[in-house]
Amino acid sequence: MTAYTAPTRDMQFVIDELAGLAEVAALPAFAEQDIGPELVEAVLEEAAKLAAEVLAPLNHSGDVQGARLVPGQGVIPAEGFAEAYRSFVAGGWNGVSSPVEYGGQGLPELFNTAAQEMWNSANMAFALCPLLNAGAIEAISQAGSAAQQALYLPKMIGGEWTGTMNLTESQAGSDLSAVRSRAVPEGDHYRIFGQKIFITWGEHNMTANTIHLVLARIPDAPEGVKGISLFIVPKFLVNPDGSLGARNDVHAVSLEHKLGIHASPTCVMAFGDEDGAVGELVGQENQGLAYMFIMMNAARFKVGLQGLAIGERAYQAAREFAKDRVQGRLIGVRSGDRVSIIHHPDVRRMLLTMKAQNEAMRILAYVVAAHIDIARDHPDPAVRQRHQARVDLLIPVVKGWCTEIGIEVASLGVQAHGGMGFIEETGACQHLRDSRITTIYEGTTGIQAADLAGRKLNMDKGAAMQALIAEMETTVGELEQAAGDDLAVIRAALVDGVKALSGATEWILSCRDPSAVMAVSVDYLMLAGYVCGGWQMGRAALAAQRKLATGADLVFHEGKRITARYYAEHILPKAGALLRSVQSGGVSILAMTEEQF
Repeated sequence: MTAYTAPTRDMQFVIDELAGLAEVAALPAFAEQDIGPELVEAVLEEAAKLAAEVLAPLNHSGDVQGARLVPGQGVIPAEGFAEAYRSFVAGGWNGVSSPVEYGGQGLPELFNTAAQEMWNSANMAFALCPLLNAGAIEAISQAGSAAQQALYLPKMIGGEWTGTMNLTESQAGSDLSAVRSRAVPEGDHYRIFGQKIFITWGEHNMTANTIHLVLARIPDAPEGVKGISLFIVPKFLVNPDGSLGARNDVHAVSLEHKLGIHASPTCVMAFGDEDGAVGELVGQENQGLAYMFIMMNAARFKVGLQGLAIGERAYQAAREFAKDRVQGRLIGVRSGDRVSIIHHPDVRRMLLTMKAQNEAMRILAYVVAAHIDIARDHPDPAVRQRHQARVDLLIPVVKGWCTEIGIEVASLGVQAHGGMGFIEETGACQHLRDSRITTIYEGTTGIQAADLAGRKLNMDKGAAMQALIAEMETTVGELEQAAGDDLAVIRAALVDGVKALSGATEWILSCRDPSAVMAVSVDYLMLAGYVCGGWQMGRAALAAQRKLATGADLVFHEGKRITARYYAEHILPKAGALLRSVQSGGVSILAMTEEQF
């Protein structure tokens, strides 16, 4: 079982050279903090210790033990998780980017993104608890009343309480218009009745209280999504002074038996089995869908990070196995010592495919995190709007593309181990099993693609995408001015990739058949992901070239350039094939009758 070591050198390279640290540091929100490379290094170093020494050792044992629902006791987490959570909270990691006035550290989302990668690489099942809490914090921060913020946020940010999202019902998976849970007015609160499924960390004993954010309908609400409201429903009622009152009428009635993330309890939650669960309305009645998307977008970005995180963990395991596993001789050599399998070309291909895609995902995700910071805090409204448009455009790409690639990388990790990859003891199986949910929860890849191709492009008639393509073309120009064969190869591939993205975007915007657009929307999303990754790898190669010119670490920065060339030669060309698929439309997809399937 391979240990996890956070790739802090890679992370710092991305943050310092590619994600726009200087622009983030200049924001008024961080004026009183010394946001610079030294702070980045300190945060990464401390987060890496917790990830490697506390969270990662529980990953396998938690997978084996799982969480348990015990009558009369509720959900009991896997052994060691409660202690790990206390260490996590004691380090202040629950509120890295949360507001200082509520007990957070007030650091950039860019820093929090790097930490989130580490938590999910080390122990994805554990990391899901603070991930969902962060979404609930975001929703209350933006949509809750001042009283709700003062009552709930300090303890949720401080880690004394955790938060959840309660959206899905058995008859209403991704179709929230079918939600049936009821909210009956009663004085200054509501009584909630209904059942929710797939509630991550919906019940546990690691904290004194759990704050559920629940979608439900008030009486006489409009049909469909226009009639959904959002409610705060605590596990224990909260008194005005913040102390805990009686147990609320909300309970976990069962846990799902899952393919992976066994240590993360996925609960069926019952609200109102007796008198009704007491809930507070968040914001205005019938506006729950808008508030839900605050939570959902925060969670979608962090789930995209899980694709990167699980890919990094799988890569590290495969790399170390390939260095240790001795089998066969070098190609063309018939005698002499056998070599470790990292010397065999196909193993090198697999490892480079894993490494290159991980690096592309990391840069893309961290760059989006910097856009989030600027969109929140820049003093110029026009600048905030421009960066928010970039965030809105790229979140479905980060969520959809990174999770699809994360599964691919985890699968390659099994393959690189050979037969040992199929054996649970190596850990490679767990990475693949854990990764499989990421393309499903918080909106499937198809839902992300529909959002990108069907909604985001049409909202501004492609303006945000054209702005993105223009930045890619600027990078192409910078590569043209740079010297060296590697950069020339990267430039040529990026030129083709940008043409593919531009052509596919033009086709999507010009198509008047929404069914045809939806039929090829996943191909469009994946094309956008591959090209965004190629663009970021081109930027990484340029940054590495600049560092090499100053006499910086030859091995590290030359490795960045070689990895970027590999991406350009062997991964980015997929964009051309996807362009042809997009332009073929949905003729064959839509032609089959139901009986012909």
